[in-house]
Amino acid sequence: MTETKTYKQPDEQGYYGNFGGAFIPEMLYPNVKELQDRYLSIMQEEEFQREFRHLLKDYVGRPTPLYKAQRLSDRYKAHVFLKREDLCHTGAHKINNTIGQILLAQRLGKKRIIAETGAGQHGVATATVCALKGIECVVYMGEKDMERQAPNVARMKMLGATVVPAVSGSKTLKDATNEAIRDWINNPVDTHYIIGSVVGPHPYPDMVARFQSVISEEIKTQLLEQTGKENPDYVLACVGGGSNAAGAFYHFLDEESVKLVAVEAAGCGISSGMSAATTQLGKPGILHGSKSLLMQTDDGQVIEPHSISAGLDYPGIGPLHAHLYESGRGIFLSATDKKALAAAFELCKLEGIIPALESAHALHALKMINFRREDVVVVCLSGRGDKDLETYMKHL
Repeated sequence: MTETKTYKQPDEQGYYGNFGGAFIPEMLYPNVKELQDRYLSIMQEEEFQREFRHLLKDYVGRPTPLYKAQRLSDRYKAHVFLKREDLCHTGAHKINNTIGQILLAQRLGKKRIIAETGAGQHGVATATVCALKGIECVVYMGEKDMERQAPNVARMKMLGATVVPAVSGSKTLKDATNEAIRDWINNPVDTHYIIGSVVGPHPYPDMVARFQSVISEEIKTQLLEQTGKENPDYVLACVGGGSNAAGAFYHFLDEESVKLVAVEAAGCGISSGMSAATTQLGKPGILHGSKSLLMQTDDGQVIEPHSISAGLDYPGIGPLHAHLYESGRGIFLSATDKKALAAAFELCKLEGIIPALESAHALHALKMINFRREDVVVVCLSGRGDKDLETYMKHL
């Protein structure tokens, strides 16, 4: 087993413990090698950091509030705080990463951007930064997801992006990712692929986690202001590929006193055959360029996932999260479609906040943990729920 000195960063080959690496077609080797060689030095440049921080503040609207949810706190008998990523420009945490990657792509001289999207939030965030910088944008999205996330498809088109439906397989996020990788193979010189989660070949998991780490950076500062201590007792976040969780966990990864709780989508139930609870159902394998845990048959064929939330409808999990699971550093729970819906409606009625269905999975974990009265619990509210209103309306 390859030991990493810290949970935060992978080793030189991009491995977090047993998971990670870069398993790529030969055609993509120059692109990925260029990223591996240059991403850290570019990200550490003073001018890059200045522009990144300026856009996060004045364009995205950071820092996002850390809100003490008093009625939720009373119900669960703990100090429950919501990290309001739903209040970012475009309505989710995804913009933190796309701002960082568009600045990186510019410095690499790329003229065209491609992306994959499930719930549409990453697609909207990518289309947004491409409009901001005047760069061509193509977004791949599963045909099924285009139907259930129609408002986000409209937003992407308004922002000038070309939205290409993925019509193979389950017509969801996995298939959109396959199409995006095919595009990248065919356009390796001028195109940068903005991956939206902590998945894909090294250095994407590390790069996306670093861009999203602004979430936990702010949590530490805000908790210190509000409670007098930087570290919470628990951080709760939903996990599909896992970018909001990686961002919310990042600055607490090596703080063993902080319990990191990742909540996967159990769909219709873990043993129902319609689930996306990767750590419960998955085995080590290679998907979309890295070794991680994924749901697969005995002969290695990917099992189609199911979740009511398009952003969690993915058969794998990022290698950082696979390492957190295998090492025991992370606590991995799951929420069914029904339980996520119930948690969403509870937040609406108790706090006047309509969450994304993805975030509602994290909220369900409040019911699953026996907190002490003095515990400080932070839930990453990764996105707002207007994109899911059609689904919510069916269950009113």
